[in-house]
Amino acid sequence: METKHKKILMVATSPTTRGGISSVLKVYQQCDFWKDYSIKWVVTHTDGSLFKKMYYALKSFFSFIFIAPRYNLVHIHLSEAPSMLRKLPFFLISRLYHKKTVIHFHSFDPGTTINSRFKPFYRFMFSKADRVIVLSPSWKDRLKDSLGISDTLVVLYNPCMDVEVIVPEAKQNIILFAGALTMRKGYADLIRAFERIASQAADWKLVFAGSGEIEEGKKLAEELGISNQVEFAGWVNGTDKAKLFASACIFCLPSYAEGFPMAVLDAYSYGIPVITTPVGGIPDIIKDKVNGLLFTPGDIQSLSNCLLQLITHPKERNALGQESYRMAKTIFSPKEIEKQLCALYDELLFLK
Repeated sequence: METKHKKILMVATSPTTRGGISSVLKVYQQCDFWKDYSIKWVVTHTDGSLFKKMYYALKSFFSFIFIAPRYNLVHIHLSEAPSMLRKLPFFLISRLYHKKTVIHFHSFDPGTTINSRFKPFYRFMFSKADRVIVLSPSWKDRLKDSLGISDTLVVLYNPCMDVEVIVPEAKQNIILFAGALTMRKGYADLIRAFERIASQAADWKLVFAGSGEIEEGKKLAEELGISNQVEFAGWVNGTDKAKLFASACIFCLPSYAEGFPMAVLDAYSYGIPVITTPVGGIPDIIKDKVNGLLFTPGDIQSLSNCLLQLITHPKERNALGQESYRMAKTIFSPKEIEKQLCALYDELLFLK
């Protein structure tokens, strides 16, 4: 297969932004196919001031106009309405140049995307794309029902990080939350749930890794009298993130809405048992008491029960952690996701 037929533009947010899309692409970058297909990452958005965001958007768009003719396929990552609207001009140019197009849909809430006032835009882009990647079978069903498309839909799970070594000796009595501290992520529910069992878990603590409503979280922990058992680490990355995940015994993400959270897959990579909610694509993978514990979003008592269950039953905790690690090394492994994505690329580029 000639290299000239394997050149792909990856259109997405900056690798410096804090979110699931950039996390997914950073795992992709470590895979062989990133070089095999001569992939170029076109940055359409970055964190910062409005001026900085506009500068990045305009710069990347005009650059895209000139470089797109030299590439064979355009892979566009998008999620909520602002993300979709930023990517729409890139999609239109791709169509104008008759490029093969793949849309990778990372939404966490159908109500703000495919069932919102922006529904016609999503329907247009998804119906005209050569393939639309969704994060789970549940999301595939949602797009079928809402937009009436099916033939172009492909399920591709997000990949786990490729973590080589887990050090059991480094484990501490930590319940870890990783992600943005927002109401959608349910961080306040976790603080309230832990308060109900804090006296029974005096040697345990909550650690929140992420930016957002940190001051609000500290205030709530203080009001509930558990500030000595709650730590806010802020946004962590690299070695600091690895050390924190390696030391945690339980991972909890009490979200009200998700696509398919990378934070859960990070926990899987480190063999940490997961407590979370059956939202988005999560119930397609996590089965209660088999490879995680599930509770209804907002049910603080049920969350307390789940926390206490894993705190007081180390054998169950270890069994769930082992199952997490097994899944990280099989269906969510970068190699498996790479194989599926390459098959999709080759099919569209007539290289199979």
